[in-house]
Amino acid sequence: MTDGCHDWTGHVIVCGLRGVGLRAVEQLRFAGVRVVVLDEDPDPRMTSIVRGWGVPHVFGSARLGALESVGLAGASAIVCVQEDDLHTLETALLAREQRPDLRVVVLLRNPAVGRAMAGIGVAVLDVAGLSAPSVVEACLRSAVHEIELAGERFVAVTVTAGRKATLRSLYGDLAPVAVVPAGGTRVVVCPGRDHLVNEGDAVTLLGTPELVPAPTHDRMVPSPHPSGPGLPSRIRTAFGSFFAAADRRLLLPFAGLFALVIVSTAVLRMGYRGSDGRGMTIVDALYFNVETVTTIGYGDFSFHDQPAWLRVYAIGLMIVGTMLVAVFFAMLTNLLISRRIEEALGRGRLTGLRGHVVVVGLGSVGARVAERLVAEQARVVVVEQNQDNRYLAQMRALGVPVVIADATQPQALRAVNLADARAVAVLTSDDLVNLETGLAVRDQLGARWAQVPVVLRLFDEQLGQTVERSFGFGSVRSTAALAAPWFVGAALGLDVLGTFYVGHQPMLVGRLTVAPGGGLDGLAMGSLSARTRVVAIGRADGDPGSGLEYPPRRGTRFRAGDQAYVIGPYEELLQLLRRDSLSPGQVTPPTLLAPEAAAPRGVTPRSTR
Repeated sequence: MTDGCHDWTGHVIVCGLRGVGLRAVEQLRFAGVRVVVLDEDPDPRMTSIVRGWGVPHVFGSARLGALESVGLAGASAIVCVQEDDLHTLETALLAREQRPDLRVVVLLRNPAVGRAMAGIGVAVLDVAGLSAPSVVEACLRSAVHEIELAGERFVAVTVTAGRKATLRSLYGDLAPVAVVPAGGTRVVVCPGRDHLVNEGDAVTLLGTPELVPAPTHDRMVPSPHPSGPGLPSRIRTAFGSFFAAADRRLLLPFAGLFALVIVSTAVLRMGYRGSDGRGMTIVDALYFNVETVTTIGYGDFSFHDQPAWLRVYAIGLMIVGTMLVAVFFAMLTNLLISRRIEEALGRGRLTGLRGHVVVVGLGSVGARVAERLVAEQARVVVVEQNQDNRYLAQMRALGVPVVIADATQPQALRAVNLADARAVAVLTSDDLVNLETGLAVRDQLGARWAQVPVVLRLFDEQLGQTVERSFGFGSVRSTAALAAPWFVGAALGLDVLGTFYVGHQPMLVGRLTVAPGGGLDGLAMGSLSARTRVVAIGRADGDPGSGLEYPPRRGTRFRAGDQAYVIGPYEELLQLLRRDSLSPGQVTPPTLLAPEAAAPRGVTPRSTR
């Protein structure tokens, strides 16, 4: 299906649909941008979805000249998001060779290749790196989000309104990003400063660090041992770990040795007499027994002058004691070495963990999340089913223990001490496995379910919302949905600078350059959508050292060449970008997608890990 798209102009080509590709097509179409899909490994379900949206879907490979059939000559941008990095690289290089002026956006997981591509002017993005911060913030329940705008540091903080009042009277000129009512109703996005809030409402504000108030809505879950377990607790943990790990083969010689020492202590206490006719104290008898079974030798006590029966008993004590000691230490050595090997291979039970974060799934997203958690000084343990996983060496280098197990099984969750975990992130690339694991985690947490943040990765956003409502999950994230705006923004000229969640609403911070003669040139701030807020403006004709204009007023007008830093839901930012930079010949009227077509309901493709 080409529909004559080979002679289109001003459109965007998306190569590959799996994972982030489908979301990118959806968002481009929503923004009113003409888009065509080039796919060399089509999935029938996704093909039917994009064709249902009226988007041309061309089967072919860039290597075989298919780029001409999708109108490369007149395209404004190409987004390469194939599953294979080599195919992505080849498509991007061919497109850049044929159209040096083309805006090229690629998904690459290999950092070395990515740096090389960035060096030739290609926008290189990585789904794992883009989505990991949101997952980490959900795990740690952070109420502070740092954003850098033109070299200046801004922070978005969530505070709790202390009284019923307007945002202006409570927070002055700080930019209100969103309000989450205390009753849990719908999030109010980018409210005006005269918006009335009630006591207990959660308000997210954006400003410079010296102006924003301290976060009061931080629901950080404390570690079971915030200052570290004390000595008695560590001793109990050590003994508990030993007996949990010890099997019957070790306990039997230990019990036999213990019984032998007790019996022999009693025999010596009653039967041993020294040269002066005095008997032994209990301490002397215990000391003599330990000295005998450990074969240290006699220097202060001996059986030389004792009755025959006691000397015969001593012979048995030495033989039996030596055997039991040898067996016990051999079994103990075997236990310690086996335990160490099992932990190195990820097959053992981790003990002594408190206040840690459990990451399930060691794909590219899981590895990046674990890496960022370690950077935040959080203790991390990973559960991964594949013992040949490519990221195992990276985790060992970070000192992160990895347990090779099926996280849907209760014993695997007990092996990582889930009962004392601080948070759980379920990040495999299979929606069904993630849901099953999340439900298993809920069952294992029991009464702590409401206190421990559990972040669930699901590709299908509609499924995620249903799971949140039906099963009580507080943080369901779609890595494709989080990353797609970055790809779309890069293709259309919007630099996405950051993403974070307010309640269940994802928010984007982006930068756009006002186009001469575009829809924003000369427009006043007050004329923008109510769901979009301009945070700051870098004037094109201003003094280079003057910095950003913050906060802009409602009457402030854009001028050509200004850099506007905006925040809002991604669909609003795309509409703003479309209004400014795309000419009428490049866009079609925006269409609100019908509920049944707005997202791939029930479709779970092999998303990038």
